[in-house]
Amino acid sequence: MTLLMSEIALAVSRLAEAGVESPRADAEQLAAYRHKVQRSQLHLVADADFDPRFWDDIARREAREPLQHITGVAYFRYLDLEVGPGVFVPRPETEVMTGWAIDRLNEMDVAEPVVADLGSGSGAIALSIAQEVPGARVHAVEGDPLARPWTERNIARCAAAAPHTAGRVALHAGDFECALADLNGTVDLVVSNPPYIPVAAGLPPEVAEYEPAAALFSGSDGLDAIRVVERVARRLLRPGGLVAVEHGSPQGAPVYWVFAEENGWQQTRNHADLTGLDRFVTATWP
Repeated sequence: MTLLMSEIALAVSRLAEAGVESPRADAEQLAAYRHKVQRSQLHLVADADFDPRFWDDIARREAREPLQHITGVAYFRYLDLEVGPGVFVPRPETEVMTGWAIDRLNEMDVAEPVVADLGSGSGAIALSIAQEVPGARVHAVEGDPLARPWTERNIARCAAAAPHTAGRVALHAGDFECALADLNGTVDLVVSNPPYIPVAAGLPPEVAEYEPAAALFSGSDGLDAIRVVERVARRLLRPGGLVAVEHGSPQGAPVYWVFAEENGWQQTRNHADLTGLDRFVTATWP
């Protein structure tokens, strides 16, 4: 066993004792990050090349700092996104909703579909759509001045890596409740991963201590921002346009009724994430 593999085994034990949910995966990802190799190549790192700063990284993760804050990168679908303090780290659950949105946009008989991403954060959803839907014009709205520089950075990063996306994501500052008034009645799809956690909810340290509160909490039942998304979607969507909004796993039923027929919605559906839990709701504007 190489020195690095031996050190990783010790790191796994330390992370497990600290309550980290995926200690082996995190230890290996930090080792790969620090030694600039793929996880599958860790066994090839020579003993003489072991970087003791690996233990500084492990100490930070042991203190429950998010893995993505240590490495500076979050992976989302086909994107490598820069993340850090002030912006919400995108989760795998959101990839499922984003995939649904991409599939529906690619099915539309529209040459340049118009999309509104409300509360864009890192830009994960907006940039994935721009990358995977030819011709899509995406309007990303982000009101938090701490998160917005990360959105800007990732838009530039994506344009450099995938030039065909350049200019197809427009970033708008401000509260999404009143944003994009010039697009009223013309948007093909509204998508959002808004804050949806009730204010009294208990959270793991990685979330409670490091994620921005503005991206987490939304009233006593967690649905305040989702209700705003519903009103904005009614304003923005063209007839036959679609909305997709993420929510917490216990919120499938109440979010379904936010997009009720009484408000004019049709074909409202609950959708599960990869674990089988309710994760997002979609609906059609008639």
